[in-house]
Amino acid sequence: MKKSAINPMPQFFDRYINLVEDIDIFEAFEKYSPDNVYAETQKLVALQNRAYAEGKWSVKDILQHVIDNERIMSYRALRFSRNDKTTLPGYDEELLAANTVATERSVEDLMQEFNVVRQSTISLFKHMNETMLLRSGIAYQTNISALALAFVIIGHPIHHMNVISERYFPLL
Repeated sequence: MKKSAINPMPQFFDRYINLVEDIDIFEAFEKYSPDNVYAETQKLVALQNRAYAEGKWSVKDILQHVIDNERIMSYRALRFSRNDKTTLPGYDEELLAANTVATERSVEDLMQEFNVVRQSTISLFKHMNETMLLRSGIAYQTNISALALAFVIIGHPIHHMNVISERYFPLL
């Protein structure tokens, strides 16, 4: 299914969804793989634990956040695709970021984990039919379908790479 099948477009999450072309989710997973989105590995390694301002995350913190977010969005998609109507809460990204060991890890290690998580995500979505993809539920006070969550998963890392390009790469 394509992004254009998302109806309604969920507010807040649309900022990530709209970063992805209107292509089939599996084409999008391939085109926007972690290795493609974060292809400038040399620059990421050079930045490591640097932040562009006081109190901002490092590049490694951002990578860990993107991984954590993909796991959470996949969980939501799993629940909604299986017709679970339980309202799911948001999550405190600052709390999660403050309680990792991302700064002790290498960029390469984080990217390896990101790729493993992405393969798991793809496997999850491969086993959803159209009915399952169009099922929705409430997460973060927003009605969102499993299909929309797939495009959030794909677009969220793009958003963060855009931030890295704009605010972190100039530090080099």
